[in-house]
Amino acid sequence: MSLLILGIESSCDETGVALVEAPDGTGVPTLLSHALHSQIDMHRAYGGVVPELASRDHIRRVLPLTENVLGESGRSLDQVDVIAFTRGPGLAGALLVGAGVACAMAAALNKPVLGVHHLEGHLLSPFLSADPPEFPFVALLVSGGHTQLMRVDGVGSYAILGETIDDAAGEAFDKSAKLMGLPYPGGPVLSRLAEGGDAQAFKLPRPLLHSGDLDFSFAGLKTAVLTQAKKLGDDLEARKADLAASTQAAIVEVLVKKTLAALQQTGMKRVVVAGGVGANRLLRSQLDAACAKRKLRVHYPELHLCTDNGAMIAMAAAMRLQAGREVANRHYAFDVKPRWPLDSLA
Repeated sequence: MSLLILGIESSCDETGVALVEAPDGTGVPTLLSHALHSQIDMHRAYGGVVPELASRDHIRRVLPLTENVLGESGRSLDQVDVIAFTRGPGLAGALLVGAGVACAMAAALNKPVLGVHHLEGHLLSPFLSADPPEFPFVALLVSGGHTQLMRVDGVGSYAILGETIDDAAGEAFDKSAKLMGLPYPGGPVLSRLAEGGDAQAFKLPRPLLHSGDLDFSFAGLKTAVLTQAKKLGDDLEARKADLAASTQAAIVEVLVKKTLAALQQTGMKRVVVAGGVGANRLLRSQLDAACAKRKLRVHYPELHLCTDNGAMIAMAAAMRLQAGREVANRHYAFDVKPRWPLDSLA
């Protein structure tokens, strides 16, 4: 006997739907199908995410994506056992769309429903990969709004080791890109531009690198990028790739060294990297090399699952149910949690 779990993600600017099959016991759930719509093209004209537009677009996309996922998997809606949705954190209006659709669908079908923590979805997304991790491990969560190092002893057993005190790594990428005049979404554009630049061209700060703790700070780096861009003036265009490469190198060095420090502090031999910045090539190559040298294991989500997606929400729901951390219910009144600390989960 197994459970079919439909997952809906709508926390920000991607609408994701997926179907996961979870076997009884401790078997790893299997992704049957997933579909994703990104709002990047819509928000590009505004230079960033417009919450009201994001919410309206989720309304348009979620049901057609659900039909696509069911059709691709060869399953029908009445075969679904549990409907999971992102309860938070995220944009309140966007979260309400996914929660409302999930609970209405579940009520109509008389199926149980389950609200999922968005960051737990990212954290557990590497279990969908061809090389899934094993508990316990250190997790580096790096996304647009979050940068955290966590000790993970099992599903629902999370302890924060360090986190950003200001800008997250993803924000540092995006804001630095904007200061350089790069188009939205800035982070991925900066990373691609950096591939043709000299990472040693500009000496940029590595905030809190030698702080002795596992916290992060990237606001000072952003200020340094602004200062350097102003110094370059008319030469910025010609030196943009070098500045991008130097910026990326600073961010990645801090992430890698803090992660290695977390592994040493905990004595763990395994690290999981999750979140959108986890797709960064330089981060992956430097962390892989550093961990290989120390005989440590590194696990990532598949590249197409680094961004927000429904697969990670369905997977997190499946693993919580398997671990007995959650019981799906038929209480269809819902709320959302735009701010929701991950370490508050039981």
